Amino acid sequence: MKSLLHIVFVALAIPILTSSGKEVFPEVENNAFSLGEKLRYKLSYGIIDAGEATLYLKWTDRKGHGRPLFHAVAKGYSINTFDHVFHVDDTYESYLDQRSIMPWFFKRRVDEGGYKISQDYTFHHQNETVETNKGKTFKIPMGAQDMISAFYYARTLDFKNAKKGETFSFPIFMDNEVFTLKIKYLNDQVIETVKGKFKCHKFVPLVQTGRYFKDEEDVQFWVTADANRVPVLVKAKLPVGVVRLHLVGYTNLRNPLTSKR
Repeated sequence: MKSLLHIVFVALAIPILTSSGKEVFPEVENNAFSLGEKLRYKLSYGIIDAGEATLYLKWTDRKGHGRPLFHAVAKGYSINTFDHVFHVDDTYESYLDQRSIMPWFFKRRVDEGGYKISQDYTFHHQNETVETNKGKTFKIPMGAQDMISAFYYARTLDFKNAKKGETFSFPIFMDNEVFTLKIKYLNDQVIETVKGKFKCHKFVPLVQTGRYFKDEEDVQFWVTADANRVPVLVKAKLPVGVVRLHLVGYTNLRNPLTSKR
């Protein structure tokens, strides 16, 4: 009788354990973006346009642990005189979990003035590890982001009732190490861009000082105060001057751009 009860218990437990095993991943409510979205930015140094960047979301039949994915692609390249002085041709790709907005695969190809980087990461969130194309495995927290998935994940955060000074944070795996990205809400502002005026939430990422920046608030960015949460402007104070990344084009936004004035 005892053995029979044991068998029955195991038989009942298997589907329950299997079901709970599929639910260990975080679930993120995403109302900010969808397939087909394309954003285009220009990088300016002073009054000179030095580069362009595009980010877009494509359909893919690739799966991550059997789960449906978005294929996010980001490209950056130098233009005009800067292309002759310092040629840049960068491509980043991330395959994001559609339900958790966390990456399962990441690809980075950088060519900046002859300096090249080639990185491929395979995330195993079920084991809380990431594997690199150099044959190394690193421990990561569940849901750790990559450099591109972080851009999309941050747009799912709820800023509607944010208070001045409130900080949002999440882990990122980059260059073979995990660090916590923290972004601090400052206030709401209406800013003017080449695409018009937008009501925006203003943030600063609390960046590491000493490496590139003198002050942890030397980077500022503005995100549309609507359901799309599109970054429209980024300013960074570098030793060589102020660099601006500003939105110059967008297509297939998920929601009406109600922040535009």
